[in-house]
Amino acid sequence: MLFAAIGLGWALVIWFVSRPLFPVRELIVQTPPAQVTEAQLEYVARTAIRGNFFTMDLEEIRTAFEKLPWVRRAQVRRRWPDAVELRLEEHQAVAYWTVSESGDARLVNRFGEVFTAASNATMPQFDGPQGSSGWLLARHEEFSAMLKPLGVKLAGLALSAREAWRLTLDDGLVIVLGREQERAPVKERLARFVAAWPKVREQVGVQVAVADLRYPSGFALTPVAGAVPAAGAAVKGKK
Repeated sequence: MLFAAIGLGWALVIWFVSRPLFPVRELIVQTPPAQVTEAQLEYVARTAIRGNFFTMDLEEIRTAFEKLPWVRRAQVRRRWPDAVELRLEEHQAVAYWTVSESGDARLVNRFGEVFTAASNATMPQFDGPQGSSGWLLARHEEFSAMLKPLGVKLAGLALSAREAWRLTLDDGLVIVLGREQERAPVKERLARFVAAWPKVREQVGVQVAVADLRYPSGFALTPVAGAVPAAGAAVKGKK
């Protein structure tokens, strides 16, 4: 009789909470979104919140919100008597990303994570093998700091499948760094170029398209197609 009473009581509880007596009427967003729109939030709320205050599946609701393009993480909980409380952590995009193997376009957030969303912000372009976005983000910060004395910004960074680096500056100059070398590491070659470039640029007197830094003790310059040296300038292919 005791077990029967417990079973009957539990059945009554389940029946009671499943009645349409406790409808969810409100979604309370605790963190005002920057990229996620009100329409997107409303759509997810209408499609993912099923049942009443007691029977709705919070894990299912959280997963639905995290599928929105700009949402990195979502937290949901009940708020008595008829609301769902939502907290969002949005992606903060820092770069565009193209996967070398497939050519797919993505975005990279400040943690080096790749996500899919649309943006027209001015950001550097990363190109590299699958899974290398974090490495490119770290290198971008290092190379940008090294290029500061030149007054330029690093607009593009590419890593080949053979781990060779190529930099594109906002003034159009392409710097070919190549792979790491035991005798002349990548950062050492770039530092030497940054120190020499202001003077070299005046000496060559011609607009340069590519600076090839793959040499252990120097670099080669390729002028822009059709560029004409200034009068009296001595153009050197290697310095």
